[in-house]
Amino acid sequence: MDPPSSSTAIGEALKFVRMSGIFYCPSELTEPWGLELPPMADCVWFHAVTSGAAHLEVDGETLLVTAGDLVLVPHGHGHRAWGAETAATPDVFTLPHEYYSDQYAVLRHGGGGSPTHIVCGGIRFDHPSARHLVGALPSIVHIEAARSTRADWMQATLELMAEETREVRPGSEAVVSRLCDIVVMQAIRTWIERDPAARSGWLGALRDDLIGTAIARVHADPAADWSVASLASSVAMSRSAFAARFTELVGEPVMHYVTRWRMNVAFDLLRSGEPTVAAVASQVGYDSEAAFSRAFKRVMGYTPRAARTGVGAGVLGVGI
Repeated sequence: MDPPSSSTAIGEALKFVRMSGIFYCPSELTEPWGLELPPMADCVWFHAVTSGAAHLEVDGETLLVTAGDLVLVPHGHGHRAWGAETAATPDVFTLPHEYYSDQYAVLRHGGGGSPTHIVCGGIRFDHPSARHLVGALPSIVHIEAARSTRADWMQATLELMAEETREVRPGSEAVVSRLCDIVVMQAIRTWIERDPAARSGWLGALRDDLIGTAIARVHADPAADWSVASLASSVAMSRSAFAARFTELVGEPVMHYVTRWRMNVAFDLLRSGEPTVAAVASQVGYDSEAAFSRAFKRVMGYTPRAARTGVGAGVLGVGI
């Protein structure tokens, strides 16, 4: 098996991008129409335009979104949307919806003119590492079908979405929610591949041939007896040069990162049903359950037991 590389580190980061849907809403909008979407903490808003066009205003920036485009508003900021004509923008949650479940509804709104169809929704990323990745995204991610190098997948997925939202059929909620999850993941991957901003900070460190490879080794074997010296040796760097470069790129010292990653892996094991805290501790390199529990509480802000039961879900952003 080939040793872990910097590309492996990117893959490991994306592996934790698992979503839980807050709300999915196919919207049939006719001119003139307008909507306001309120702020929602820890939520990623998304808007996939399957036909027509819309204007979207986020943090004072307005963009035109046309059929085949996808927009993410990653940090839960409130924003407004309207069609070709200026119109009032009432709070979307005050408008009548046709609810099919607590998480799925159809919105029909507007003055009866030219139609625009948009699938909107909000999702949340439960894993701390995923939330850190989302935190690196800008306030708007606009994937334009006409300019995307992945235009074929975008169009094919949105065509499926458009077909599925023309009428509500048995299983529509499951199909649409999964298609939404796919396009959100693809949008994040596209941003990572093409945006210069993804080449700095934590994501930039993952791309670095030396530091990224060292990070990939930690990700692949979190229970190993890692030290600054052993990681430096694994990528043929001196200890001092490795430590300085790691801190410069990642933004924290080597062993702080190693501990954080171990706690994130532990979080996943705890939530997936690993039978004992002691077993989790062993899988992330701790011989002592007490030492592991203290480290987990220090890094995550809550105990392993709280992580297992979901009590800590509201404070997941303190992880990597």
